[in-house]
Amino acid sequence: MTYQDTLNWMFSQLPMYQKQGATAFKKDLSNTLKLSEYLNFPENQFRSIHVGGTNGKGSTSHMLASILQEAGYNVALYTSPHLKDFRERIKINGKEVSKQFVIGFIKRHKAFFEVNQLSFFEMTVGMAFDYFSKKKVDIAVIEVGLGGRLDSTNIITPEVSVITNIGFDHMQFLGNTLEAIAFEKAGIIKPSIPVVIGETQKETKSVFGLMAKKNNAQIVFADKNIKEVYKSDLTGSYQAKNIKTVLQSIKVLQSKGFKITDEQLKIGLLNVVKNTGLLGRWQILNNSPKVVCDTGHNREGLTYVVNQLSKENFNNLHIVFGVVNDKDLSSIIDIMPKKAIYYFCKPNIQRGLDTKILKDYFAKNNIEGEVYDSVNEAYNVALRNAKETDFVFIGGSTFVVAEIV
Repeated sequence: MTYQDTLNWMFSQLPMYQKQGATAFKKDLSNTLKLSEYLNFPENQFRSIHVGGTNGKGSTSHMLASILQEAGYNVALYTSPHLKDFRERIKINGKEVSKQFVIGFIKRHKAFFEVNQLSFFEMTVGMAFDYFSKKKVDIAVIEVGLGGRLDSTNIITPEVSVITNIGFDHMQFLGNTLEAIAFEKAGIIKPSIPVVIGETQKETKSVFGLMAKKNNAQIVFADKNIKEVYKSDLTGSYQAKNIKTVLQSIKVLQSKGFKITDEQLKIGLLNVVKNTGLLGRWQILNNSPKVVCDTGHNREGLTYVVNQLSKENFNNLHIVFGVVNDKDLSSIIDIMPKKAIYYFCKPNIQRGLDTKILKDYFAKNNIEGEVYDSVNEAYNVALRNAKETDFVFIGGSTFVVAEIV
């Protein structure tokens, strides 16, 4: 099989949450544990950091990887979803896994995957752990895919567990209260493994505290413990919270013998994009007019985006906006800017929400806009309409951003 043949098989034959939604969600780790045993427990061959949470876990993971790279470590990074190419999910020192490894891994183990009906995510986690083991990395930063307790990545025993924050997202899987969602996220807390919580929230603090106590795990809340915030090339104002989470996590690693100087930490934070290739976090695509995209897609993520927009100077705001069809629009409609020109679009995936439904919902809430056949058409029209002193924002879904960057 070619690389494209391999991807087509992975994407089409097996259920995957990002494409299908609820039907792809697994209720236990039995398949992942079976795969781990079959691959001879690759996750035990390298040290790791486990990063979960509702918002900011991708940025936090990339910041940690960048700092560790600057400190001279051979650093693996596993994240999801990808924006342009599947291989973005699996990197070592910022370099994506080779197409040949992806092809070879699937070819060697395809029969096992089929017999055991492994999901896309289970296969991909197995591929990443196998790759990191074979490449003998010093440490891997592993981002949770969905939730925590039942996520396929949750078979590792990390140096530190990191939970950025808790918000309302994926409620059909994780629960409809912050406490219920926190319980699922807290599932990555392991016996005697320190845990860093990025943001103190009254609804979730006791959930994390009880889980840490149960596991005899030292717990620290980064926002209460870290006062100084360093600068990063990830420029959204919301990154300040992620940076505090990262600084606290680095302190834990230093206490465990990792050699990371203050200078390496600062340089790592300033070179996240260069070191790791991260895309789509308040990413500036053009300056005149200013064009920015961001992958924030739930209420908390979009609140950060809207707050950032309020700090920008412009005459008119143009918003290219699309979402997936299981998005609870009622959870975000009240925070969307009213004084803006909207260009509604549907991301080119099975789960993309029909533009007419999106337009009608916004119209009922006194926000008008036009519909377009594709993300690129919406973006191009917005770009043509925008004056040099205007601002164009693209977002609403990771999949909308993926079609632009």
